Amino acid sequence: MDLGLQGKTALVLGGSKGLGRGIADALSAEGVAVAMLSRGKEALDKAAAEIKARGGRAIGLSANLAQWPTVESAAKAARDQLGPIDILVNNCGGPPPARVVGIAPQTWEEQFHAMVLAFIRLTDLLLPDMRQRKWGRIINVASESVIQPIANIAISNTLRGAVVGWAKTLASEVAADGITVNTMLPGAFETDRVLQFQRIASEREGISPDEFMRRSARSIPVGRLGKPSEFGAAAAFLASPLAGYITGSMLRLDGGSIRSV
Repeated sequence: MDLGLQGKTALVLGGSKGLGRGIADALSAEGVAVAMLSRGKEALDKAAAEIKARGGRAIGLSANLAQWPTVESAAKAARDQLGPIDILVNNCGGPPPARVVGIAPQTWEEQFHAMVLAFIRLTDLLLPDMRQRKWGRIINVASESVIQPIANIAISNTLRGAVVGWAKTLASEVAADGITVNTMLPGAFETDRVLQFQRIASEREGISPDEFMRRSARSIPVGRLGKPSEFGAAAAFLASPLAGYITGSMLRLDGGSIRSV
């Protein structure tokens, strides 16, 4: 299916690995010029080279979401090299695991800057171009934990919920300008972060990582973890003109692990 994205431009935060890479790959396959932003230059260069080798157009830009000047500079570089941004994917890695009681105020502030405020400021920076062209897509990556909090990732549970509230509010304010705002809620996917957590948990329980993986998969109705390419395909659809009537929504991609409606 042709999603009608040929010639569009996208800025994908956290685009060099994991779910962000899945989105960057899917958009590129649809003819979107992709700017990927993350901290690691080596991973960015590798991702951009692989997309280019498949005939896509991609650039990698180093920035730290907790340091706004680096994000602003990268966004302006993306615009200068690719043109005005049509699709913004607000995505970031998760914070360190923690229980909710006793987290240092400084930690809350640092993670708020990286996981919430950076999204807000970057969106504000790119919205004028979208409004002028009467077309835009803002896709936020949160977590299934905004529906059902997950133990020991209190910071993520809290701040990703803030993103959902902001996105829902923003969707109503920009809908008349042809801009949609949606939030994707991933469950367990085959990413470095999820696999790292599973290794830690397997050591804690005294079983092999493979056995822990099999046990985890059995708790998901589809019987496996998701693939970043599956996540990317869903994001590409949300970014397309075909999804123009979907806004202010949350899309769960969890293999059926959350049983609530």
